[in-house]
Amino acid sequence: MVVLVTGASSGMGYQAAAILARRGWKVYAGARRLEKMEPLRKYGVTPLALDVTSDASAQGAVAQVIQVEGHIDALVNNAGYGALGPVECVSLDEARRQLEVNLLGVARMTSLVLPHMRRQHSGRIVNVSSIAGRATMPMAGWYNASKYALEALSDATRMEVRPYGIKVAIIEPGGVRSDWGIIAAGKLRESSAGSVYEDFAANEAAIFECMYSRNLLNLMTGGEKAGKVIAKAVCASRPRARYTFGLGSGAIRVLHALLPAKWLDAILVTIFSKVKLRT
Repeated sequence: MVVLVTGASSGMGYQAAAILARRGWKVYAGARRLEKMEPLRKYGVTPLALDVTSDASAQGAVAQVIQVEGHIDALVNNAGYGALGPVECVSLDEARRQLEVNLLGVARMTSLVLPHMRRQHSGRIVNVSSIAGRATMPMAGWYNASKYALEALSDATRMEVRPYGIKVAIIEPGGVRSDWGIIAAGKLRESSAGSVYEDFAANEAAIFECMYSRNLLNLMTGGEKAGKVIAKAVCASRPRARYTFGLGSGAIRVLHALLPAKWLDAILVTIFSKVKLRT
C-alpha cells in the first residue's frame, strides 16, 4: 500500500509517516525542507521535495510516486501553518498565503491523486484540519477561515468520491505538543505591533507561549499520538468522517454548539484579553 504524506518535515506529518512505514506502508514524505525528513529514511520512507502551493512541484511529486509504484492508495494532506493576527492588521498577501497553503494546497494535491484512485476504485484521503475549523477565536480569523473552508471542502469531496470507492476523513486536533503555538505567538505580536489591538494580541500571545512551553505542555497530546490518529484514519476500513482529539477539543466544540454567540464572545474575549497566566 502506497501513501503520500504532505508537510512531513516535522510534527504530526513526520510522526504519521514514520508510523505508517512501521506498519508496512510504502511511504512518500513530502515537504519543502528535504533535510528535515532525512531521518525518516531509516524507516524506509522516501522523502520528496514538495511545495503544495506550486502546481509544478505538486505534479512532479505525484508523478514520481506513480512512476515508481504505479498507483497511490492514500494521501495525507497535512501541510499547513497558522499566521495569527487581527483581521484588520493581517495583510491580504498573508491571508492569501494562508489560504493557498491550508486550503488550495489540499485541493491541488487531492485533484492530482483522484484520477489514479478512481481508476483503481479505491483510495483514502485524510485532511488535517483543526478544532479551529469548528470554533473561532479572536486574533485567528484568517487561520479559522482556512480551516472552516477545509472542513467544507472535505465534506463535499467525501460525498462526491463515495461512488468510486474513495473515502475521505478529517483530522481535528486540539492542543498538540509542537512548536505551533510559539510560532503563532510570534506572528501575532508581529502583525499587531503598533495597532489598537497590540495589548490584546500581546496577552493572547503570552497565553500561547505559556501553554506551548511548559505550563500546560504535559496535558497536550504528543506528536506521536497525533501521528497514530492520522495513521488510524488511513488504515481503517471504514474511517470516521472526523477524528477529534487533543487538549480542549471536546469542551470547545460543546461550548461553541450550546452557548449563545454573545456569551461565547464574552468568554473568549475575557480569556484572551484579560486572563494572566504565570510564566
